[in-house]
Amino acid sequence: MAYSKLKTSVQDGVGLITMTDPGTLNAAGLDLMDELQQAFDAFAKPDSGVRCVVLTGEGRGFCSGANLSGRGGPQAPAPDPEGPDAGAALESVYNPFMKALRDYPVPIVTAVNGVAAGVGCSLALMGDLIVAAESAYFLQAFRRIGLVPDGGSTYLLPRLIGKARAMEMALLGDRLPAKTALDWGLINRCVPDDQLMTTTMELAKALATGPWALGSIRKLIWESLDAEWADQLHAERMAQKAAGRTEDSREGVVAFLQKRPAAFTGR
Repeated sequence: MAYSKLKTSVQDGVGLITMTDPGTLNAAGLDLMDELQQAFDAFAKPDSGVRCVVLTGEGRGFCSGANLSGRGGPQAPAPDPEGPDAGAALESVYNPFMKALRDYPVPIVTAVNGVAAGVGCSLALMGDLIVAAESAYFLQAFRRIGLVPDGGSTYLLPRLIGKARAMEMALLGDRLPAKTALDWGLINRCVPDDQLMTTTMELAKALATGPWALGSIRKLIWESLDAEWADQLHAERMAQKAAGRTEDSREGVVAFLQKRPAAFTGR
């Protein structure tokens, strides 16, 4: 499929989605969001051959946030409470997409190059594994335009780094360098810029050669953020039932008994 704001490819079971609007640092306007939804939907199809998805940006930035000058971006401040609804696009476009990523059937890896600001920060944090270049940084810039964090940031940040640090990011709006993000536990890897995609693809290929159960693992961990203890135990029980009936589970047991690496197929 032809896209104007991104490009896609598939290799060794890894679906790569690259946002390609470097002039705006890959600003997440409604046009980009629509194409991202289409690309992720295409890779989620069983016949796509994709068993892990990588999301990254082209140029100097991962994603600079909503496109303030484009369709769907915030308008000039209204003089009264009856002015434009700055949250309308969240309800119709951004939030449904973030929910779809949370419930995605295969693991997602984000490769953060440069700035990840606003909703771009939220996109980066939706990775099951998050790899950032040393020059990358994370920014909750909403206070600068008199708005509140969105894209799930107020949900993700306190759970990932705790209330105090989440408050600091959101209230002060300062840049969080990748190295600090790693120290805080916000991301999984911080690597030299020239090693970003090499490291990311190594991780992605390890996931793409893993068993069918990886999709259930990511689902269980995402759901655990809201679950009660007893409910999570039950969810694990049901997921184990499904995983135990897969070809990959049988292969894993046989490979263990034969003392050889398992050859998983994702089925």
